[in-house]
This record gives sequence, structure tokens and C-alpha cells, in this order.
Amino acid sequence: MKQAFIKLHISIILAGFTGVFGKLISLNEALLVWNRMLFTFILFFFILLAGKKLPKASVLDVAKIGGTGFLLGLHWIFFYGSIKASNVSIGVVCFSLTGLFTAILEPLMGHRRISVRELLFSLVALCGILLIFHFDTRHRTGILLGAGSAFLAALFTITNKKVGIRHAASTMLLYEMLGGFLCISCILPFYLHYFPVQNILPSTIDFLYLFILSLFCTIGLYLLQIQVLKKISAFTVNLSYNLEPVYSIILAMIIFNESKELNFSFYAGLSLIILSVLLQMGAVLKIRRASNFST
Repeated sequence: MKQAFIKLHISIILAGFTGVFGKLISLNEALLVWNRMLFTFILFFFILLAGKKLPKASVLDVAKIGGTGFLLGLHWIFFYGSIKASNVSIGVVCFSLTGLFTAILEPLMGHRRISVRELLFSLVALCGILLIFHFDTRHRTGILLGAGSAFLAALFTITNKKVGIRHAASTMLLYEMLGGFLCISCILPFYLHYFPVQNILPSTIDFLYLFILSLFCTIGLYLLQIQVLKKISAFTVNLSYNLEPVYSIILAMIIFNESKELNFSFYAGLSLIILSVLLQMGAVLKIRRASNFST
């Protein structure tokens, strides 16, 4: 069990590094995501092929999974766009709005009533984002892109849950990467037309960062999660992943010295976001204990 918790926190740190690589890689956000999905698909394809575990799925299922992968790709484009327009800390803090969008979208798409408690807790996080947005005008573009990233992340999570019911996680990962790569390939020429760049191909150091991002922070993260879920409940894993933004901000402060770019309004807003996470965690734990007690 101890090893499982160590693996869990290694996986959270790896997730925290995704934002760091977004800052390190010189490619623009669309090219970064296009390459990340291509690298991940190729690497994971050969890993599964070597293990004779290559998944089979119908053309219709591959299309559905691929469409979900396109949502993931769009989320990543907005996420990395937020980081490049501001910094890692702003990008991951805005990601906390995913809970608010999920609290609204999931009931609407599932035809059920909106949870007032989930909505209120998520609004606390929104107040934190608005506090930063109002007082720190330097990062407004990054915050808007980060909010878009959170909306797409919520939409992806809900869609992924529905599509993934009948498929193994390895099938989902492989074909989401393929579908995302193909869909982004279709829109990339238009994206580069409106947002031109000098370099389309990754440099040697970018290639290395993309390889690490794909192998460790995408495939490695997935494999660790699979191992951890065999020993630890999904409930505990999901709660633990609330630490991801904290890890990302600490890493950004160490690597990029971002503490110099952050002012009082950021820390005040971050405090409200952490409060929102703690309230949600406390509510879920309370429900969990009540459920265990009743059984």
C-alpha cells in the first residue's frame, strides 16, 4: 500500500510537469499539442504492439473515441495557450474552474438537477479567478484562455466518461491520441494562417521535451494510474489529484522563479481556490462516511 501511495504522488508530480513543459517548449500551443498527440500515439502503439496488447475496435467506436480525443486536444491548446500568454501558475489556477463547468454541464447533459452545493463550492473558485482577473491586468488573456481550457476539460471529462464505459483505458488512450492528432491536423493550417510562427518544426531541445512529455507525463502517467487503482480506490485518487495545481505552482516557482511575477491578488485568489477545493473534499468525505455508515 505504501508503494501505491508513492506511485500516486509520482503520477501527480508528472501531471504537474505538463504545465512546465508547456513553458519550456518553444512551439506555439497548437503545434505543441499536435506533436504531443503524435508522439504519444506512436510510442504507445509500439508499447502495446511489443506487449501483444494492441486493442481492437470498430470503425464507429474509433470515430467516437477519436472525437473525444479532439476535445482533449482543444483543451490542451487552450491550456498551453494560457500558459504561453501568462505563466504556468495562471494556467493551472484557471484549470480549477473545471469543477464549476462540470457542475453545470454534467446535469444539463445528463438531464438531472444541478447540485446547489457543487455550484456554490465552485463559485468560490470563480471568485478567486475574478479577484486575480480584476487586479492583475497583465494576465487577462491568459486567464480567458485558461477559463476556455477549463470549460473544454469539463466537456471532455463528461464525454469521455460516456464513451469510455464499454472500452478499456488503453483503447481510449490510443485512439484519443490518434483522433486528436488527425482532427488537429485538419485545423492546423488555418490556425497557423491566423497565428503565424517562424518555426514549425521542433528544435532538438523541443524534440527532447516532447519525447519526455509524451512518454512520462502522458503514457507513464496513465500506466501509474492503472497500477495505483489496483491498490487505492478511485475516490482517494481523485481527491489526491486536487494537489496537482499546487505541485505545478511550486515547480514553476522553482524552475522559472515565477514568484516574482505574482502579486497579492494572485495569492488572495489562490487562497479562495484552495478553500473551494477543501470545501469540496470535505463534502465528499462527509458523504462517503455517511454512505459507509449506512451500509
